[in-house]
Amino acid sequence: MSTATLSSRVLTVGDLGLSEAPPAVGPRDTPEAVLRARIDGQLREMLDHEAGTRSGADPEDLHQMRVAVRRLRSVLKLLGPAGDDVRAELKWLAAALGEVRDHDVLIGHLRSTVASFDAADQPAAARLIRIFVAERAKAKRRLNRVLGSARYTALLRSTARLVLTELHLVQGNGSRPQPLDVGAVIRKPYRKLTKAVAALPTDPPDDELHELRIYGKRLRYAAETAKQAARKKQMAQVKPLIKATKRLQDVLGDHQDAVVAATRMRDLLDTADEPAVAFIAGRIAERELGRRASAREVWPSALSNVHAAVAKLCG
Repeated sequence: MSTATLSSRVLTVGDLGLSEAPPAVGPRDTPEAVLRARIDGQLREMLDHEAGTRSGADPEDLHQMRVAVRRLRSVLKLLGPAGDDVRAELKWLAAALGEVRDHDVLIGHLRSTVASFDAADQPAAARLIRIFVAERAKAKRRLNRVLGSARYTALLRSTARLVLTELHLVQGNGSRPQPLDVGAVIRKPYRKLTKAVAALPTDPPDDELHELRIYGKRLRYAAETAKQAARKKQMAQVKPLIKATKRLQDVLGDHQDAVVAATRMRDLLDTADEPAVAFIAGRIAERELGRRASAREVWPSALSNVHAAVAKLCG
């Protein structure tokens, strides 16, 4: 794509035809209203963090924009086929955001790890980190091209249309749906999580635990959507589920980060020209394998809390 076609301007909610203030919904509102409000809210989150993501001044902006994209993809699943096209484009955007975010997480963790190394090891540690900083810079340039593209602008407008267009959801019998069933929103992603857990061997492979984290994250986002329509009593039950799923996500996220970091260090051992850099990579890999082992010890406990929270909400 020619740079001449790229845009550095961040669209506003007004550009997309959205109202200045986000819509408010409650337990008496229809599923359509709840979903439209959720889509509206996450689209605003994307726009709020887009400028910071483009500039790169604070990595947290990119992180929050990526989270908003993930939440959008989750809520659009509830729309069924009506949300498929936008979900596919959000997946494209998520890939570009994720490439940079993964580097941010890795670089931040490496800097924290090597800070405790001896002063004599610091020059080699700095050279090791610069390898990943250079990779991150390339990924960031690719991301900025994505955010400046006509395809990205079209994605924003398509998402806004889902807010502005009257959604027509129907129940299986063809009748108009009643206010959102909080339990129903939770049960499907929870079934998928429990099915994934049941399929795990005694010592799960790393990639299967990563997949489990994704199922847990989807359950968390479903709970967040349900929270918007929850009555007072249900609200007190939904909040513990959100907390429990976040804990599971954090534990399995630490596991995945350790796996990725250890793998990148092993790769570096094979390619590093400097023995000193290879030595630092080996030390980091050893620590990451220890972090992986720690996460494997605690994730079943985090999962138990999720089971308990769902039982109180849906039992």
